[in-house]
Amino acid sequence: MTVFHCHIATSLDGMIARPDGAVDWLLQGAPPPEAFGFAEFYAGVETILMGRGTYEAVRQMGDWPYPDKPVRVVTSRPLADAPPGVEAHAGDLPGLVADLRQRGLGRVWVEGGGQLLRGLLAIGALDRLEMAVLPLILGAGIPLFPPGTPETRLALRQSRTVGDALHLVYERA
Repeated sequence: MTVFHCHIATSLDGMIARPDGAVDWLLQGAPPPEAFGFAEFYAGVETILMGRGTYEAVRQMGDWPYPDKPVRVVTSRPLADAPPGVEAHAGDLPGLVADLRQRGLGRVWVEGGGQLLRGLLAIGALDRLEMAVLPLILGAGIPLFPPGTPETRLALRQSRTVGDALHLVYERA
C-alpha cells in the first residue's frame, strides 16, 4: 500500500522557511535530523514528491542530496538541468497520486512545500504527517499550511520531546 508521508520541520509558529525561502534557522541549535528518526524514515522512501519551490531551494543548497531516489517535482514549468532521476510533473495532482499508487510503491516522501501539502490534503491523499516542531518563532515566513488549506482532521499517533523540540506523528483520521 502506498503511503504519502510528509516528514518536515516547522517553527513553533508553523513556518517551513523564512519569507525569502531560507531555512538557515533549521541548523541553528536544532537537534540533528537523526534525532527525529530521519535516517530510518529515508531508508524506507521509494519516491520523493516535492513542489517547485522546494525543488529550487534544495538545488541552491549544493550537491543534489537524493541521487539514490526517484523524484517527481510538481510544476507547470520545465526543469532545466535536472539531476538524474528527477522528473517534472505538469499534469493534475490526482492523476499523479493515482499513478504513484498504481505502481505499488510503499512510502512516498512528500518533502514540501505548503502548496503541495494543501493540494494533497484537498484530495485526501496525505496519509501521514510527521513534524519536528522546533522552539523558534520566526514571526513571518512560508507557512506549512498556506491559506486555502482545507479543514482536515488528523489523529495523533506519536509524540515525544527531542531536547526542546517536539516530534509529532499524525495520520489521517
